[in-house]
Amino acid sequence: MISQQPDLVAKVTLRARLITTMVLLAGLALLTSGAIVAVLQHRAIHSGVDDQLMRTRDELRVLATEGIDPATGQSFAGPSELLHTFLARTVIGEAEGELAVVDGQVRWVASTDVPLRPENDEELVSHLMPMAAGSQILIDTVRTADRHYRVLVAPVQYPASTGALVHVYDLDLVEAELRRTMTLYAVVAVGTVLLLVLVAWISVGRLLRPIEELRKAAESIDERDLTSRVPVRGRDDLTALSSTINRMLDRVQRSVEGQRQLLDDVGHELRTPITVVRGHMELVDPDDPVDVRETRDLVIDEADRMGVLVNDMLMLAKATESDFVQPRWFDVATLTDQVLEKARALGDRAWRLERIASAEAFLDPGRMTQAWLQLAANAVKYSDAGSAITLGSALERGEVLLWVRDEGIGIEPDQLDVVRQRFGRSRVGAAHAQGAGLGLSIVESIMAAHGGRLDIESTVGVGSRFTLVLPLGPVEPAELEPTLKMESL
Repeated sequence: MISQQPDLVAKVTLRARLITTMVLLAGLALLTSGAIVAVLQHRAIHSGVDDQLMRTRDELRVLATEGIDPATGQSFAGPSELLHTFLARTVIGEAEGELAVVDGQVRWVASTDVPLRPENDEELVSHLMPMAAGSQILIDTVRTADRHYRVLVAPVQYPASTGALVHVYDLDLVEAELRRTMTLYAVVAVGTVLLLVLVAWISVGRLLRPIEELRKAAESIDERDLTSRVPVRGRDDLTALSSTINRMLDRVQRSVEGQRQLLDDVGHELRTPITVVRGHMELVDPDDPVDVRETRDLVIDEADRMGVLVNDMLMLAKATESDFVQPRWFDVATLTDQVLEKARALGDRAWRLERIASAEAFLDPGRMTQAWLQLAANAVKYSDAGSAITLGSALERGEVLLWVRDEGIGIEPDQLDVVRQRFGRSRVGAAHAQGAGLGLSIVESIMAAHGGRLDIESTVGVGSRFTLVLPLGPVEPAELEPTLKMESL
């Protein structure tokens, strides 16, 4: 239970981190957009108020310039009549109020049906009186203990008297609709974030489910059970990851199974020479020089055989390394001539060259020489002295063919798969010559690393033909994967 705690915490933390990131981004976007809307609307409201105040100023200026009462056609005797007429003609909104100051006193106020009564706010009136006594038209913001106003003070001067129109906007009332709108926006935004949390929790859970399945599959795999695989569903990136993990598990399974088989085979193959050496060493007569010499020769022979066996196993182990082959463009005709020349030293045979390809192939000349000479050495081992062994190379359908044909003992049809296995030897071959049975395994490992294959044709008593088949050009790593045998120590 304790061992599972970090995994649970890690999983929840990942889910929480993803959801937190999503919520923070969404919240930041909503907050930013709300703030922008609020600022723009606030500016628009204040701009509208100022525009209305300036229209009021202009209307007063027109009436004062004409100096005639539209109702009577008589000229205004002073600011009191002018301001009274203007207040009577002005239509005032819910958030507006007006009053007229004449000779430092509030002389006229708006009709009683106007809800905003600036004359009742003593703090506002005391602030307006000095402004009304001046000669400049002013638009200003006035804050009192209870209210927030935007005011227009437009002085009117006559020779015998002075006055001023005061038009007031209650900004708290004007901005009330904006506050209600932004409050509603905040409620909707919070609801949106909560809904996002719910949707994100479900969606992220589904998104992380393949990762959880990957984790469970990884936990279920051990050396006793390598068959578990990750379910593959859909066609998204996680599906591709699941497929990649499954291919990796396939390689791991082949590798582990190859290790088991190799260890079993090594134990079996090394047990015999060790038993032989131990048996002869126990029975040797130290006082008999002949017996000592024969036992020494036998021990050296068995040690040499074990040395060859170990070297072959090391070669198979290296076959899984990425730098096992180092291919480059190489002339096939040159490779053919070099291998034929080296093969002549393998034994007293009638060495012949059947065909030679005139092309360049992408291969590791050292490894291909090793594989080709291994086939030639097998041909010498399982054929009679003086018999013909034919080498050749050709280019067919975009593939390079390198072959060895002998006139040896051949391989039984039911043994063709056996000879490809590690330590696998045909019945006829085991009776004819000694060997560990790793030669063809090494050849197939070299061919697999090149993206190629080994073809075998054989008739008992007639001979065999072993053909190395490899692509002419480079092979992508994905194309090598199905053919590579994961055999390692």
